[in-house]
Amino acid sequence: MSGTSDGPAPAADLVGPAITESYDTTSSGTSQPAPLSDDPPLTSEDRLLNPPVDAPLTPSVDAPPLTPAADTPPFTPATGPQPVSFGAAFTAAPLAMAVVDREGLVVTANGTMGSLLGTGAEALVGKVAADLLDLSSDARTWHAYREVLRGRQAKLRCTRRVKHPDGHSLWVQVTVTPLPEAEKAVLLSVADISARRELQARLRHLQMHDPVTRLPNRTLFFERLSAALEADSYEESGTGRIGLCYLDLDGFKAVNDTLGHRVGDRLLAAVAERLTHCADEAGHGRPTTPLVARLGGDEFALLVEDSTGTEQLAELAESVLKAIQEPFDLSGQRLSVSASIGVVERHAAGTSATGLMQAADTTLYWAKADGKARWTLFDPERNAHRMTRQALSSGLRPAIERGEFALEYQPLVGMEDGRVRGVEALVRWHHPQFGTLTPNRFIGLAEEDGSIVQLGRWALKTACRQARHWQLERPDEPPLFVSVNVAVRQVWDSDLVADVAETLTETGLAPHLLQLELTESAVMGSAGRPLQALQALSEMGVRIAIDDFGTGYSNLAYLSRLPVSVLKLDGSFVRGFQYEGTDAHPNPADEVIVEAMIQLAHRLGLTVTAECVETSAQATRLRRIGCDTGQGWLYSRPVPPDRISELVDGEGCRK
Repeated sequence: MSGTSDGPAPAADLVGPAITESYDTTSSGTSQPAPLSDDPPLTSEDRLLNPPVDAPLTPSVDAPPLTPAADTPPFTPATGPQPVSFGAAFTAAPLAMAVVDREGLVVTANGTMGSLLGTGAEALVGKVAADLLDLSSDARTWHAYREVLRGRQAKLRCTRRVKHPDGHSLWVQVTVTPLPEAEKAVLLSVADISARRELQARLRHLQMHDPVTRLPNRTLFFERLSAALEADSYEESGTGRIGLCYLDLDGFKAVNDTLGHRVGDRLLAAVAERLTHCADEAGHGRPTTPLVARLGGDEFALLVEDSTGTEQLAELAESVLKAIQEPFDLSGQRLSVSASIGVVERHAAGTSATGLMQAADTTLYWAKADGKARWTLFDPERNAHRMTRQALSSGLRPAIERGEFALEYQPLVGMEDGRVRGVEALVRWHHPQFGTLTPNRFIGLAEEDGSIVQLGRWALKTACRQARHWQLERPDEPPLFVSVNVAVRQVWDSDLVADVAETLTETGLAPHLLQLELTESAVMGSAGRPLQALQALSEMGVRIAIDDFGTGYSNLAYLSRLPVSVLKLDGSFVRGFQYEGTDAHPNPADEVIVEAMIQLAHRLGLTVTAECVETSAQATRLRRIGCDTGQGWLYSRPVPPDRISELVDGEGCRK
């Protein structure tokens, strides 16, 4: 196994040649260099085995004891310590050491080095040191080692895995340090760190595995996932695809809450066993077995590397569902749970760990929303719709502040004379990315996040201001009323009565020229604050209309007690009147139902507006059975405010 090099050591670690001087102290108190020894000059080997006392340590095998120079008196306890045999220290050192020449050959080694490598110290002499410690298998380590041998690098420290002759492997830390230049050699020291590595491996296992299920935890899972998505892991071999089953248990919280966390932990451990069994079966006969991990809580993941397609992931998800649905017997308690699974399978190229997990999380949400106890495959189109929805939802409030919304108006026309009596204000969102959006694309989102209050207040003021402007433009003509849609959340989350009163005062519009439309489902069950608000608005003179009437669960007895003045028939009833130019025959029941609703409204003192009037045949039948006003493309589509004056003054609507 290749090791890793620590790279060049800092300059402070560099061991260079040293100059040693002796000093003779005279009575004058001055120091002069003492004459050098009369012994013959030392050879390179002599210097290696018998360095001066003050020189850098260069241990050697069987070095003779260091002797004083001929002109130096022997040491006594009174004059200083006795000389040290560095050769003996080198030989007896518990740290494995060897001296290696510039060619990379072992010059001498101590007994600890021989024991570490399973041979005698003498047998190592002349051997290539790099081969003994596997220094050449890693290009980076090999280059750094050669630089130290050449004297271009101060030190090398690396970790290697070597094999002992008896068959077991051990981890060692190798340090290579240059000796003084004159020695033309390096000191190689080797420390056995196998016990430390084993401890580190145990600690890493504990760190990377869940203590309850003993499965890989979130950290290890993402390590494996990131490694699987690296180009090197799938370009050379495999299918180049990756799959993921992301699941959580349905109803696990109820188990924890009712039976306690101890039973919940046992259930998680039992689920982990079944998931592991499913993974083993799925991996039988395949190059890899799916990785099972617990990501936290009751969430698990099965990672399939080199998947063969969605069919493989579907089979795995189906087997997991069946395995988990089997009852669990835990300490005499029989528990039944199910799981919801999000399944993602795609090419590994271009996929990130974050993107894959987001897709899996989204798909898991779909599985739960679709009824739980099922698996759902990731759908790009459905996800694109979700992303668009999320983008719209997050951009609603800023869009209101930026003024991206505008109102268009659709005429409400009298069925008898074809004159425009009023207009309905319809909001449009001029989105910078998605273009002009109609209310059905964003009103539901606005109701969910509460921005409907801010948007509704803006629409109310804008519509009333525009209605007053038309009135001032045409002082001699009957004024147009304006109808504005109101969401029930506006009643609960704001003071709608105060908002309307303030708007009417600010714009100068008469209350009877404002009509507020609420859906049938919002009005028919109103009680408490909503009902009080409707009554206060009615007493103020504002007209209240029930929109889409006939599609909800109408309580007709309750209808008589509501402060409502207008019913707007849903377009689904009106479309049943559209027979002109088609081979379809009229259904008498359609006309009977609409006629009955109109008569009921009239008996209660209400007027009726028919929506979605598109043909003259529809208009004729509606007029015949007594409908008061109509709205639809027969008269006009929603138009900008400047077009309304043309429709009112011209004959467009009457035509």
